[in-house]
Amino acid sequence: MNANAPLHPLPQGFRDEQRDLKQAGITNWCELRELTDQNLSRLVATGRSTARNLKRLRGIAVLVCDLELEPADAALLMHAGFATVAAIATSSPQEITNRTGRLERQLGSGRAPVVDLAIAKRWMLQAKARQTMN
Repeated sequence: MNANAPLHPLPQGFRDEQRDLKQAGITNWCELRELTDQNLSRLVATGRSTARNLKRLRGIAVLVCDLELEPADAALLMHAGFATVAAIATSSPQEITNRTGRLERQLGSGRAPVVDLAIAKRWMLQAKARQTMN
């Protein structure tokens, strides 16, 4: 994943945030990652974005940029309860597989789980390596 890949298209639930980010000149995931809480508050005050959605997007951006994940994978991890690099690094591949699979079943997508033990282990090892770099 190229962390400088454009933000679009974001899911429909983030359409206001996408519009406000574009108007603010935020065009890729790493630019979004670098936004401070003050920047987010300014976007909320001047646009139609919600603080909750902007913080979620920034969390996804951290995983996209720091672990070089696809945005959909980062969103899946975040919504399954792995919102930080540290949370991923301290989890087992089995736990990651179980929680992401459970979330997918709850969402009723009907597709086979996208995260298997090999993928979960790779993500965990990337997160551990990232932590030792910082």
